[in-house]
Amino acid sequence: MEEIKHGQSKLYIGESEDMPKAEITFQKDTNSNLIVDHTFVSDELRGQGIAGQLVEAMVNYAKQEGVKLVPECSYAKRYIEKHNLHDILA
Repeated sequence: MEEIKHGQSKLYIGESEDMPKAEITFQKDTNSNLIVDHTFVSDELRGQGIAGQLVEAMVNYAKQEGVKLVPECSYAKRYIEKHNLHDILA
């Protein structure tokens, strides 16, 4: 498994935050909840479950921070529903 790193408003995989191999991005709303707005996985990492790992890392990050998620990204929304992670939703 690739290392997931924390960046500016994102969790990512790769050498550089500016050129990630995979990422999940977010913004904070007025209640400090995390609005997940985009998930990206490069062709070289596709098919390895990386997007799911990024969503799981985002869920764990939200729990650590004591905030909830607002999944606007369709992949994150489907993943959260599929894995019954409704307790993390704002």
